[in-house]
Amino acid sequence: MASAMKTTASPRYGPGAPQRAALLNKPAAAVVTNGSRLAGVEMAPPDPILGVSEAFKASKDPNKLNLGVGAYRTEELQPLVLEVVKKAEQKMLAAGYNKEYLPIEGLDAFRQATVQLLLGSDSAAVKEGRVAVLQALSGTGSLRVGAAFIARFMKGTTVYISNPTWGNHRNIFGDEGVEWKYYRYFDPDTVGLDFKGMVEDLTAAPDGSIVLLHGCAHNPTGVDPTPQQWQEIADLCKAKGHMPFFDVAYQGFATGDLDKDAFAPRLFVDNGLEVMVAQSYSKNLGLYGERVGALNVVLSDADAAKSVLSQLKRLARAIWSNPPTHGARIAAEVVGDADMFELWKSEMAGMAGRIAKVRGELQAALESRCPDRDWSFITKQIGMFSFTGMTPQQVDNMTNKHAVFMTRDGRISLAGLSSSKVAYLADAIVDSVRNH
Repeated sequence: MASAMKTTASPRYGPGAPQRAALLNKPAAAVVTNGSRLAGVEMAPPDPILGVSEAFKASKDPNKLNLGVGAYRTEELQPLVLEVVKKAEQKMLAAGYNKEYLPIEGLDAFRQATVQLLLGSDSAAVKEGRVAVLQALSGTGSLRVGAAFIARFMKGTTVYISNPTWGNHRNIFGDEGVEWKYYRYFDPDTVGLDFKGMVEDLTAAPDGSIVLLHGCAHNPTGVDPTPQQWQEIADLCKAKGHMPFFDVAYQGFATGDLDKDAFAPRLFVDNGLEVMVAQSYSKNLGLYGERVGALNVVLSDADAAKSVLSQLKRLARAIWSNPPTHGARIAAEVVGDADMFELWKSEMAGMAGRIAKVRGELQAALESRCPDRDWSFITKQIGMFSFTGMTPQQVDNMTNKHAVFMTRDGRISLAGLSSSKVAYLADAIVDSVRNH
């Protein structure tokens, strides 16, 4: 009987429960061995952008249209691999290269190419070694390391973010414990830039704040400051001691011109401002899955740049240790080869041109169906997105009735629209704005 008693321990607590309880500093009766210790973790809400793609994939509607995620599609609504990327990969394979770890700061050829692409080959900051350049995991990784740097070395500094902005900006800074606040940006009455409100808010911000700016093709609105307004913003930042932090996700993809799309960060650097810049090659080279990007910190002297780079490397070491090789080599090959560089510029112009074409077609279709409204904002906005001003209820109608999947803030990705789908989209929009 004694032996039997020893083998019938409660399955809830099990043999050894007192020992485990002692280790956990809890009474034996409180130790539960079945069920997950993480059972109390709440379900996170779906990502507001990537969740749209998940809903799109689940839809069985034959007319469904995915205008949520900012990913370029062909006229047949298929993903595109640029010819220049194929050529670069063929050249890389023919030459042969290994898969060894890169240095923490990244591929040197890529780092040189990316900063020259951003600031120009004649940039004094580049020539004088005043730019700390870290290869990172596309724009998101670049922003995240920048946020971690701010949290560690600029404690108490608030980041000012445009309202609205790309949804992940809030996550990136918030998860690093960096305080962020909005500044006014979009005017729903004009469907354009609220420049007066923007200036007022940045003027009222404490001196030395960080201002997150979209280098071109503002996401989600597609509304950018004019060159004169950019100069006024630069003057304001200089007078207030603000540090601009540019998110450059669409260089060359917004207008089809690499130099034109780099106007704003180059202007600020030429005005003597210290700036941070996150770069991405997801859109302009179509390297979405390769996660190619860079964080650039332009400073007033070379010694500061060396120190900052050393700390950026330390932060990156704890996050991803070493960046991926393949995509960085593609970008370096394309930028460093004169023929491939020209081909790339031609393909970018083609992508930007196709988006501009469907913008014009959509505006015309909307004007013919609903002439009592002003639809000119469709072609005044630039880049991948159009901010329609639709309410969440109208967006729900777009999705539930017409199977047009988009973010609930009213943003549509024109990169995912084909000419053959313009009429269908216009009908859905008109039905939604008139009846909901």
